[in-house]
Amino acid sequence: MKKLLIMTALLAFGAAMYALVLRAEAKTDDKAEIAALEHHLMSSIRTKDLDGVMSVYVPDDSLFVFDVIPPRQYVGVSAYREDWKGVLASFNGPITAEISDLRITSSNNLGFGHNIQHITGTDRSGKSVDWTFRVTDCYRKINGKWLIVHEHYSVPVDLQTAKADLTSKP
Repeated sequence: MKKLLIMTALLAFGAAMYALVLRAEAKTDDKAEIAALEHHLMSSIRTKDLDGVMSVYVPDDSLFVFDVIPPRQYVGVSAYREDWKGVLASFNGPITAEISDLRITSSNNLGFGHNIQHITGTDRSGKSVDWTFRVTDCYRKINGKWLIVHEHYSVPVDLQTAKADLTSKP
C-alpha cells in the first residue's frame, strides 16, 4: 500500500512538472508568434503591402489606435486602413522599416509588447523622412492567431520648443 501511495505521488509530481514544461513552451511559442507578427508588419511596410500591414490587426471595429498624426485616434480597422494607405502612398521609392528593443509578455490569450520602430525613406516631394517611434501593442489570440487589438504610437517632445522629436534614438 505504501509503495502504491509513493508511486501515485511520483506520477502526480511528474505530471505536474510536465504540465509546467508544456506551459513554459507555450509561452515561448506565443512570444515567438507575436515577434513574428511584429516582423511581418515591418516587412509589409518595407514592401508597401497594405493587406500585409492590416493582417496583423484585429479585422473589426474593436481595433483602437492612438497615433502621432491627426486625427491621432482611430477606432476600427477601416479607419486605420485608410491611415496606413495614406502613409504608404506618401513615400516615393523604397521604405526602410526596422524594429528594435522588442519586449513581449503573454499569458493565455492576451499579451502586450513595446518596441522602437525606425522608418526612413523619401516622401513624394523628395524630402528625406527619418522617423523613430515608440510603440506599445496589446495582442489577443483569436482563433489561434495573435492579432493587435490596441496600438499606441508616441514620440518624445522637445520641452524647449514643444515640438515632437521624430529623430531621437533611445
